[in-house]
Amino acid sequence: MPVRGAETRYRHPEGKKLKLDDIDQGEKHLAEDLDKEDSWQPFDVLRDELQRLQKVLYAQNKHRVLVVIQAMDTGGKDGCIKHVFSRVDPQGLNVVAFKKPSEEELAHDFLWRIHQEVPRNGHITIFNRSHYEDIVAVKVKDIYPEKVWKKRYQHVIDFERMLAEEGTTIVKIFLHISKDEQRERLQARLDNPAKHWKFNPDDLKDRARWDDFMETYEDVIEKTSTDYAPWYVVPANRKWYRNLCVARIMVETLKKLDLKFPPHEWDPEEVRIND
Repeated sequence: MPVRGAETRYRHPEGKKLKLDDIDQGEKHLAEDLDKEDSWQPFDVLRDELQRLQKVLYAQNKHRVLVVIQAMDTGGKDGCIKHVFSRVDPQGLNVVAFKKPSEEELAHDFLWRIHQEVPRNGHITIFNRSHYEDIVAVKVKDIYPEKVWKKRYQHVIDFERMLAEEGTTIVKIFLHISKDEQRERLQARLDNPAKHWKFNPDDLKDRARWDDFMETYEDVIEKTSTDYAPWYVVPANRKWYRNLCVARIMVETLKKLDLKFPPHEWDPEEVRIND
């Protein structure tokens, strides 16, 4: 099966230094014999497996799974979620897109709005952007002084440790695209009137700070990738390879849980349905 080992290859070890420039955003190391057209068959197999595992997760109603997805603008967060989780039962799936904080949210601590959205038993919750925006964006855009955002590293580590100790399995994924790839995707949005709604001129301001964002993501991933809440840096220039890797990471993660259908006290052999 292609991309076997994605969970190992792209997981960033706790305490290890990270240099994003050293990671080829266009690689397909775990699927060298595939191209986009060939990728659909193994991808379907992975989606079916993810569907099967999620069904047991939901029925068992014991484990909770939190998936955090971060990326630069046009990094593919929406597309990745749509394709990878397309066969998962929506009853047990919740996708939360964190936008600019509202006045109500700003009136509380930065984790207040996050904590309300973490998964319940039997559910997978996906954060499309997350509490990490309150470090990365705040730092790069100089929204708050260093004395504010610097403390948030430890706050996030402690928050995720608490979630893990309370039974939440955490998977954090950084979709790693190149600056050239981002330019092409931004231009594609400009060239297609049907995609104009997805274009925000402010994205160009963030693009001008590309190096600052990369440096900050390196710092954040280094300091917050832990055994209980690991980061995965997934090459994302090739959308099909990105999807394969994320699907494989999810399948491998769920397989590590003790997933079993709940027992029942009645004997199916003895049940008779009346006419």
